[in-house]
Amino acid sequence: MLADSLLGGFPSELIPASSKVKFPDGADFRIEIPSVEGPKVLQAVLDEAKARGVTVNRVSQGSGAMLHSEAELREFSRIAADAGVEISLFIGPREEWGVGAMSRSPEGPALGGSVRGMRQLRYAVEDSLRAIESGIRGLLVADLGLLQVLSEARSAGKIPADVIFKVSVMKAPSNPATLKVLESLGGDTVNLPTDLTLNELYEMRSVTNLPIDLYVEAPDGLGGVVRGNEIADLVAAAAPLYVKFGLRNSRPLYPSGLHLDNDAAIIAREKVRRASIALEWLKRDSREFVQSKAGAEGLGIPQL
Repeated sequence: MLADSLLGGFPSELIPASSKVKFPDGADFRIEIPSVEGPKVLQAVLDEAKARGVTVNRVSQGSGAMLHSEAELREFSRIAADAGVEISLFIGPREEWGVGAMSRSPEGPALGGSVRGMRQLRYAVEDSLRAIESGIRGLLVADLGLLQVLSEARSAGKIPADVIFKVSVMKAPSNPATLKVLESLGGDTVNLPTDLTLNELYEMRSVTNLPIDLYVEAPDGLGGVVRGNEIADLVAAAAPLYVKFGLRNSRPLYPSGLHLDNDAAIIAREKVRRASIALEWLKRDSREFVQSKAGAEGLGIPQL
């Protein structure tokens, strides 16, 4: 950066070594827009991305595949397949929306994404199969047992081999040992806590070649960090990195639906705008990191 030439009299910042790991296509990072809550919102994301010259590689969604009709899931799949974009849909049901009370207690939020009992586990497996039958190839999972069940089903050929299991930020590991556990259970990409330092990110990268998912801007409920200006250093430390753009100071959307479509669409457009600004910061860096193109190898592109 030009700023380095103006700071020659100050000590250099201690930063970790750069990751040598790449995505299958040789790229260093991909752009993800989270909370894309339906086909209408996905179309808004793609329209905004085209207008701003941003390549969106993956979108994810938090309301859950179970709250979409099969026709909506197929429309979701069609739009994303045409654009070469992965869709990762949250698999439910989840305990925080169930009849139990502890997940909604002051000390119970850690249980929120869990699947409670065999009844919910059965529904969650069926939710996964329903989404896959509708073309979806990215499943967002927040329960460790469900992750293992689905992973074993994929290994046995009962789930297509091209399905991607994305570990939710609700199960984000805070240390390398826990990250290795999630990898052993079948996670293909793993969300990390939003507030990790560069050195902590590099510690995580040092134990796995899995793609890492990181909110560069996070909603208030996940800490509200805004660090798009750091994108080059974050990619250097953690590549291959899914760079996620949430939005601080925006309304919660889960569970979404027609009553929130307009809000969800405008919030998603602003996330794309934030991504475009971060990419401007990336261009100011001399390290020339590479982003995956649409439809890149390793993406869970819907299959119709």
